[in-house]
Amino acid sequence: MHKGRMPPGWDKDLSDDYEWIPLRLPPDLTRISASVRLSIEAEYRGWELTRVRLYNDGSRRVLLRRKKTPADRVGVPEQPAL
Repeated sequence: MHKGRMPPGWDKDLSDDYEWIPLRLPPDLTRISASVRLSIEAEYRGWELTRVRLYNDGSRRVLLRRKKTPADRVGVPEQPAL
């Protein structure tokens, strides 16, 4: 499980069935641009949005998750190492 810097309370509901990744979106990123970027992650990499927190400075913290594959659970990488 990936545990980066998360806001307090976000780490209590993390399931081992999912991969988790916290992201910080900068304040100069518009809401539409953030939506497009997160949609691309969802469409092509399988991530889904779990939580969003908006801060006073305009930055956002988001938590993404995706279902682990059987290979992820065993610790086998998705692609062979060259």
